[in-house]
Amino acid sequence: MNARVAVIGAGIGGLTSAALLAARGAEVTVLEKEPWVGGKARRVLVDGAEIDGGPTVFTYRRVFEEIFAACGADFADHVTVRKAEVLARHWWDDASGHLDLFADHEASVDAVGRFAGADAARGYAAFAAEAERIFAVLEDPFLHGDKASTPLPMMWRMGLTKLPQMLAMRPFDGMWNALGEHFSDPRLQQLFGRYATYCGSSPYRAPATLMLIAHLEARGVWLIEGGIHALAKALATLATRQGARVRTGVAVTEVLTENGRTSGVLLASGEVIPADIVICNGDPSALATGRFGAAARRAVPAIPRPKRSLSALVWYAHTRTQGAELSHHNVFFSRDYAAEFRDIAAGRTPAEPTVYVCAIDRGADHHAPPNVPALGARERLQIIVNAPADGDVHAYTPEERERCTRAMMATLGRCGLRLEEPLVHQLMTPQDWEGLFPATGGALYGRASHGWAASFQRQGPKTRLPGLYCTGGATHPAAGVPMAALSGQLAARTIAKDLASMRTSRPAVTAGGMSTRSATTGSTG
Repeated sequence: MNARVAVIGAGIGGLTSAALLAARGAEVTVLEKEPWVGGKARRVLVDGAEIDGGPTVFTYRRVFEEIFAACGADFADHVTVRKAEVLARHWWDDASGHLDLFADHEASVDAVGRFAGADAARGYAAFAAEAERIFAVLEDPFLHGDKASTPLPMMWRMGLTKLPQMLAMRPFDGMWNALGEHFSDPRLQQLFGRYATYCGSSPYRAPATLMLIAHLEARGVWLIEGGIHALAKALATLATRQGARVRTGVAVTEVLTENGRTSGVLLASGEVIPADIVICNGDPSALATGRFGAAARRAVPAIPRPKRSLSALVWYAHTRTQGAELSHHNVFFSRDYAAEFRDIAAGRTPAEPTVYVCAIDRGADHHAPPNVPALGARERLQIIVNAPADGDVHAYTPEERERCTRAMMATLGRCGLRLEEPLVHQLMTPQDWEGLFPATGGALYGRASHGWAASFQRQGPKTRLPGLYCTGGATHPAAGVPMAALSGQLAARTIAKDLASMRTSRPAVTAGGMSTRSATTGSTG
């Protein structure tokens, strides 16, 4: 592949595209404004301890094995992982104890039965089977397939004989109501409704199709030595070994064009990086709002503010804990889930939030003794509460940050977990996420998956500007670490096809000229 490629942003999607294109012979340069690779998959230093700063749940290992194999490498040689026995531990209050879900399906069925009764166990088994059916229908044509603007091309690829299976995806049914068909216990409806938040959506507005996320997690959750930032570093190493160049601490301010297509990028330093292909590994909103120049602004549609996904309040804490025995992944639920999402829809942080806690120093084994820090020692926690994506219009005052911290600790305390006070931590609000990822308002998942058509409205790899492509968790197929990698695979595959098509077509003269530097500058994604 004789092409010069500039990748804006060193997130999971951009690094995947860079490695795959470099392996095909392209001259690839990755340009990242921050001093680290990984985008959201970073590390944060608190009280001398490094804490996972972004995603913590790793699933769909197959995707990364395929990426490394395509580059002539073995995933296991670069990333150390072990399978979690306990997928997650769930709490509602101090009195009712907790519910574990397991990698072993029958163990989960038994656990649900002990927690909520025999009917609940049968309901869980039926739910798991339905989630598996939905995943099986969508895995190849949607997750691994090309981007389509409507369901029709995907249905054509699947064949009309599979119409019953397509309807079984339940795109027109609401997720919350569909869960009510399986679970009469509101706690279980709440537990499995939470999977909608994995792609930044409300379980009250998401389609039942998103139940497939539960199956993806049930297939295996893996713990990575060094966290998901270690995965990003491994992808960067993979790309450089294929010949790509990864530069950090350099911000792109404009996508340059010549003769109606991309010709390179301009850095904040004034340096020009010539490129035939430019890949934006960031939220498409950064393009649509003109942060990379006028030509790129016209390349993608803007995401309307009401269509944004959830943001989050994230505490990175180094603290002592007491009470509830933590696993690696833990969820502490609010007493009124509907009120929580009404608060967010109204632009407020939840008065009583559901709280996710990643206990980084703890294992996820059921039978082995828990990997508990030494008596009196502090442990590393990442704590997440869903929040509105209002970081571009709302300033989070010290008083509001303190109020949110108190609300988070109140939920934990009600469920039996106590953190030492004062809490040694750093807090990221939607305003802070907007600072890292401009033009998003702090939305961490791109467009929300609300309604049957939302998944088809996500930005695909191709844009209106020839030579400019998109990748990352805000693009097709969905949000999340494996989905960002799938988007990187799709972008690389699409670029390879387009370049092959250009070589076999006649050259044509296109109107246009070299753009000038835009007065609007911004950060890379």
